[in-house]
Amino acid sequence: MKVMNKRALGLSAFLVGGAVVLAGCAGGGGGESSGGADSGGDSGAAENTLTVWVDADRERALQDVATAFEEEKGIAVDLVVKEYEDIQQDFITQVPSGEGPDITIGGHDWTGAFVQDGVVAPVELGDKAAEFEEVAIAAVTYDGNTYGLPYAIENIALVRNADLVPEAPTNFDDMIAKGTAAGTQYPFVVGLNPQNSDPYHLYPFQTSFGNSVFAQNADGSYDAANLTIGDEAGQQFATWLGQQGAAGVFNLNLDGDLAKEAFNAGQAPFFLTGPWNIADAVDAGVNVAVDPIPSAGGQTARPFAGVQTFFLSSQSENALAANEFLVNYIATPEVQTALFEAGGRAPALTESFEAAQSDPIVAGFASVGAEAVPMPSIPQMGAVWDDWGTTEVAIIQGSDPVSSWTTMSENIQGKIG
Repeated sequence: MKVMNKRALGLSAFLVGGAVVLAGCAGGGGGESSGGADSGGDSGAAENTLTVWVDADRERALQDVATAFEEEKGIAVDLVVKEYEDIQQDFITQVPSGEGPDITIGGHDWTGAFVQDGVVAPVELGDKAAEFEEVAIAAVTYDGNTYGLPYAIENIALVRNADLVPEAPTNFDDMIAKGTAAGTQYPFVVGLNPQNSDPYHLYPFQTSFGNSVFAQNADGSYDAANLTIGDEAGQQFATWLGQQGAAGVFNLNLDGDLAKEAFNAGQAPFFLTGPWNIADAVDAGVNVAVDPIPSAGGQTARPFAGVQTFFLSSQSENALAANEFLVNYIATPEVQTALFEAGGRAPALTESFEAAQSDPIVAGFASVGAEAVPMPSIPQMGAVWDDWGTTEVAIIQGSDPVSSWTTMSENIQGKIG
């Protein structure tokens, strides 16, 4: 059990927290460099310059290491600040034409699309790979290659109001029993959308039945040719989901914002969410505890892990220098810790990851994250989300679980081909 109240807040930077690593795409090019000049980030602009696309938080955290690299290697690092939601599409658009950066930050789940479009090159980690958390390396591994330098990990966990329920639940049924005994309006809340549910947040319960979306290879990567979501374990989850819908446990009228408000107001003792919602809970006076996600199907509940990554452009004219900057400068405890303090996501480098757990909130999420699985980064994952979410809604609302789930799997397989 990991408990924290406002007086014991520890690393406050953690509570600034970012959004789920599901963050996506769209937007225009350009950006503002650390020197304030507009820059499109032409990777061939100067042979003695590395252009790195970052957001504002990462820019501040990387200033010192950029200066050190220039002093030691004679190669300047131009940190170009961009809106995070613009980066994926701008990178895909600009790199093939010779524009874009040498390096960009991004979510690991972009990897498949980046590889498919030919805009990224592998990062040669060598022995350094062993210094990272296993889930971080698995997340950036695609077709046997490491396409990125991981720097942060995030996942959801069960957040508990320790004043309302002093002890962590042992399983899902125990959580509902404890939540009901607390006498609050809701025994448990999780943000759901009335149109597409939220497969991301419900996935840990699904994995507790032994189900996954795709089969995983020995190296942790996903086998796009082996869609497993519709198997017997998935059907068992669907049946359970229908039962929870009938019991009113999963409430499609509570979206993410309303679920957060209910928890912060003391109307629910349990909230399935990520670190991005902790700061507001603490500010509302909630005595926050972070617990493992309770199993519904008997096996370990394993959420998705999102891994923030530095990608190397396939068109970089300074690829060797860029790889050197990533492996020997970014992949250090000092820099990984600085990135953690700036953005609030647990570090990917094991030494920094372990040090950050002196904060009980970080430790709580990290403990759950140790059981997490990387969100699939294969392009085929794009064909999954819509059918997955709408089917969950239908089942919660009372449609036949097994037939609905089987049809969903067939539809997804048809889209994948």
